[in-house]
Formats: sequence, C-alpha cells, structure tokens
Amino acid sequence: MAERSTATSSPQRPASAQHATDPEDTQAADSPSADTAAAEDTAEAPAPPELHSGYRLAKRYRLEECITRLDGFSSWRAVDEKLRRAVGVHVLPAGHERAEAVLTAARSAALVGDLRFVQVLDAAEENGLVHVIQEWLPDAVPLSTVLHSGPLDAFEVYALAGQVSQAMAAAHRKDLAHLRLTPATVLRTAPGQFRIRGLAVDAALRGITSREPRRADTEAIGALLYAALTQRWPYGDGAYGLRGVAELGKGSRDPLATPEQVRAGVHRGLSELAMRALDNNGATAASHEPPFTAPEELSKALAALPRIPPPDPTPTTLVGYQQTTYQRGTLAPHRASAGPTAGAAGAPAPIPTLPGRTGAALKWGVSALLIAALGLGSWQLADALLKGDAPAEAAPPPTAPVEEESEPQIPELVSIETVTEFDPFAGGNGGQDPESTPNTIDGDPTSYWQTKNYFGNPSFGNLKPGLGLVLDLGEQRRISSVTVDTIGATTVEFRAAPGADSVPGTIEGFTPLDEGTGDSLTLRADSPVETRYVLVWLTELPQGSDGNYRGRITNIAVAE
Repeated sequence: MAERSTATSSPQRPASAQHATDPEDTQAADSPSADTAAAEDTAEAPAPPELHSGYRLAKRYRLEECITRLDGFSSWRAVDEKLRRAVGVHVLPAGHERAEAVLTAARSAALVGDLRFVQVLDAAEENGLVHVIQEWLPDAVPLSTVLHSGPLDAFEVYALAGQVSQAMAAAHRKDLAHLRLTPATVLRTAPGQFRIRGLAVDAALRGITSREPRRADTEAIGALLYAALTQRWPYGDGAYGLRGVAELGKGSRDPLATPEQVRAGVHRGLSELAMRALDNNGATAASHEPPFTAPEELSKALAALPRIPPPDPTPTTLVGYQQTTYQRGTLAPHRASAGPTAGAAGAPAPIPTLPGRTGAALKWGVSALLIAALGLGSWQLADALLKGDAPAEAAPPPTAPVEEESEPQIPELVSIETVTEFDPFAGGNGGQDPESTPNTIDGDPTSYWQTKNYFGNPSFGNLKPGLGLVLDLGEQRRISSVTVDTIGATTVEFRAAPGADSVPGTIEGFTPLDEGTGDSLTLRADSPVETRYVLVWLTELPQGSDGNYRGRITNIAVAE
C-alpha cells in the first residue's frame, strides 16, 4: 500500500502552477463564509465509512487494491461488478474541503469525449463519500517507466508532442486545464500512442491552481518533450526517476542547457520546440522565437516541421534476408541456383570447351594420369602393410609448467549489531516493515525486509527521493564495501557517516560512496572509511507482478 505524502510543494513542478496542499494555506485562500459553511457541514455530517479491500461504492464498485493515500483522499483499483471490468477510483470524504471542486472537475472532464484522455465514467456523492470512477488501462505504461530504458526516438517524441498538445488544446477550448502533466500522468499504450490521465481531477484532488493555466500546461508539455529527448528532467533536481539538468551558468545565453547540449543526435527542430515551450524566455542557441503561451501554438509549430519518418526496421527481420560471402545480404526470396542457360537474359556466359579431337585427347590423357596415380598409391600402401612398418609415433607435446593458482583474498566481514529503517521523508506515517529488518542479516536468502507498495513509477510514486536501512556496527570500523542482495533489480546507494557518534537525522548526514542497480550488488568506496553507521539507500524499486513497485532486501554484508 502506498503511503500518504506530506509534501506540500515540489521544486520540479513548473513555476506557473501554484500548489495549495497545505491545509492552513488552503483555508486562508478560501473566503471566511465558505470556511464556516464547510465547518458546519463537517460537524453535522456523519463520519464516512472506513475504506478497505472488498468495500462497495454505490453497490457497484468493489474496491480491490489501494494505490495511493494522499492529502485526505485515496486512489484504488476496483471492479465494476455490473459491467465486469476493472476501473480506477478516487475517494474522499464529502466533508473534505476539496470535495466539491473534485466533483465539479470530474463532471466537466467527463464531457470531454477526446479519447486521448483517460475517460471519467462516473462522479457522485453517496453515504458521506465522493467518488470519481475512471477507465483502468492495464496494459498502459507511464512515460516515466518507459524513459527508464532510454530516451525516445524522434518519431515517438513527435507523436507524443502532437497528441498531448492537440489534446490539451481541445481541453482548453472547453475551459479545462490539467495543471499536473508529468511523465507519471502520460501513459504509453502502444508505440507512438499516448493517453493522458487526470484531466482537471488530479489538480482538484491536490488543490493545485494556476493564474495562467494555459501557460502552465504548455510548460509541462515542454518538460515532457525535454525528458523524452534526453532522459533528463529539465530542472535542477531530478524527478520521476530522471536526473536533473544543471543550468549553464550566469554568463550563458541560455539559462537551461538545450536537449542538443545534453545528448548528441537530438532532433534540432524538436529540441527548439521543447525550449520554446519551457519557461526559458523562448531563446535557444539557434533560435530567438518567442515562447509558446498555449498548447495550440505548439501544435501548429509541430505541424510546420518536416515530416519525421519512423525508424527503419532492422534488415535481418525482413523475410528473405540472405547472408552471403560476397555481400551483406539480399532481399530477394530464397531460390535454388540454376545452371547457366544459353541465350537467357542476364545468365552467366557458358564455360568454354576445347573443340574436336584435341578436346577428346586431353580428356583421355587426364583420365589416364588419374588412374596411374591411384594405382601407384594403392601399391605403396599394400607394400607398407606387408612389411609391417608401423608409423612413427609422434613425440608427445611439451608439457607446459603448471602455475600455482594464488588463492583469492576473501575480505573480512564486519559484524553488524542492529539494522533500523531510515525514512526521513515519511512525515510521521509509520515505518515500512520494521519488524523484518533483522531478516537482512540472518543469512537466510528466503527471508527479507520489504518496503510498502508504491504506484506509478519506480521512484516511490514520486512521494519521496528514497528510503533505506541504517547498519549500526557498534563502534567505528574501517570498511570498504557493502554487499546487498535484493529481489528484483533495485537501485541502491552505499553511504556512510564518518565520525558520527549517533545516527544522522537527514540524508545529507550520510556521504555517498557508490551506487548500482541489480539484484546482487557489491558496492565499494574509492578508499576505506572509518564509520560506525552505514546506510543502504534505495532510490528505485522493481515492479512486482501486481503492477506495484516495492523493494525487498534478503541479505546485507559489510566488509573491511
């Protein structure tokens, strides 16, 4: 189950979007009369029922799995028992300060029939609960997950930009904005096909508003293009499993490095459009065009670009490909080679032969020589067998000196006294699985410690930058490596707190020494360090068969 997030703002969001997730800030922004009315309604309304797996909304939607609990609302995977299909559900108490805004946003989004958006199917208030029902796409993959394997090619980026900008332009014409366009809310349903989830609803659930909604969505599309072209997030801090991009410096013409500067071979036209969509004053190294103020402008600029063809298929995947000695391959169908035919167009010339008696005599002479050679060879072989001559035995090959193998030096393991969870971004929401931390040092590969479930992407559903386990060695020890065995490929950082007498309270208190991704990692420091506390810090989690992301550690060992 994904845990509740306590973050009230995000430095990675576009500057145009204004967050209002803090209850005090939200109340200050509302009118006093609205606050009073909300308080009275809350006091009079009965307490909403407690939600759990198996609970039925509107006697129809059976909750199956909680995906997220955040800011007073929860998101679930559910089953529509009437139509027998999976659906996504957002639920919050009817007395919640944003309940009315969520209902209004959902009902408005349901009227947008553009299939590039994940459709809202139902929105109602019943039994003290407000619920929003939307499509569930089991085969869709968030763009953030797709980008973990590398940037998209130019053809797919062009398709992404066109579909998202056209969809948002259509929504803006109906006075609807998204305000939370991220790699986690854009889904890839097939190569070159994308859909957007959470139109208006995601922002209403989180209290996100903007004075310039068109510009905010345009900048968000620019960030999507930048990430798709470079596999980097175009802000100082990374997000959605992507590393951030540092600015070029005060003396630079561009406050942000262009996609072409970040990664070689990026399509120049798409790079310029991404920069014009971002809040970068519209200037790039090759263009001084003004920035886009609406997705419709971006869509028109995309249409003006020369057509970007899809990448060529690999030749070896084509039917009839032949590998030969003389050429790389041919796309002609396989056929048996035919002998030369006189007079056939394009056929090779026939082999010349000697005419008349000369040719016949030559053939008889060659045949006689072959017969004589064969007879001579047979006579010599029979003579050797009759005399009993045995072939000379071959001298045995010289024996190479055997080198003595030196035994590998096994590093001495350091005793670990205790293992505790380290989750500085939990915000008081309890631990992950604190009772199971001893399983990581019991030597049993079948036992493990695990995190909670997270939905959306490997980066903890964008709720936190990471979490981990602190190993207490009991005293200052000289160490050089840590071995971590996990279930599934996990991104792990090896950190230590040299000289610390107590466990640091923040991640900054631990010095990063090495990192890697895999299910059996040995991370090494550049040089041995003296420390009592070692931090095994998880930053990306593997995806389970149920679609959720969770980390599981079976064994940890520290060596000198």
